[in-house]
Amino acid sequence: MATLITGASSGIGEECAYRYAAQKHDLILVARTESKLETLAKKLRTEYGVTVTAFPCDLAAPDTAERLWEETNHAGLEVDVLVNNAGFGTQRDVADDDPDRLEQEVRLNCLAVVGLTARYLPAMRERRSGTIINIASAAAFQPMPHMAVYAATKAFVLSFTEALWAETRKDGIRVLAVCPGSTDTPFFDSGEGVVVGKLRSTRQLLDNTMRALKTNKPSFVDGLGNAIVARFAVRIVPKRIILAATERVFRIK
Repeated sequence: MATLITGASSGIGEECAYRYAAQKHDLILVARTESKLETLAKKLRTEYGVTVTAFPCDLAAPDTAERLWEETNHAGLEVDVLVNNAGFGTQRDVADDDPDRLEQEVRLNCLAVVGLTARYLPAMRERRSGTIINIASAAAFQPMPHMAVYAATKAFVLSFTEALWAETRKDGIRVLAVCPGSTDTPFFDSGEGVVVGKLRSTRQLLDNTMRALKTNKPSFVDGLGNAIVARFAVRIVPKRIILAATERVFRIK
């Protein structure tokens, strides 16, 4: 059995790879940059003595999820843990952004998550074991002017994952949506996004993820302050006020 992690070459995906390697899971690492994947794979093999298979590919491209599934099956790699982490965000008004880039964002953040989940889930159900972790965001809980597509894609991931949790509860499968706030990853290196609140580490996020997996909850928000805003404030404060406040925070300077 193996753990498949998308967006594995840096940030949250890389931290996931180290965590599961430390648990002696064989790994399937997926990301666009082959050199980064191979460097990480070599480190993990040397440090933990696990088998690591690198699949460089762009999950935003059409049919990539199908090809990845076919290649892992052909190689005899059974996926017991699926971590859908690959994604990106853009910070521009929709009218000012590149339509192709926005469509890529939806394909990677949403379609790849559904495509991989739907392909690896049947075997998990047949075995009556497996884990699916989908990386959503604290942004999933409210609309975000100037990052409208990103927030909408993460709302999709959260809704999809929580529904999947209910569908699979009796199948021996653990499904969890992880909702980070601002986290110290390369996400912000491109100039997209705004750090809101205290920047948390990937180590903190994975510590909380591993704890959440031991519970029966369908999702969790990382960080107490993020959880208060996401779970309570956005439900109590009128929508127009939330939109106005969010618009000011993410307004392009």
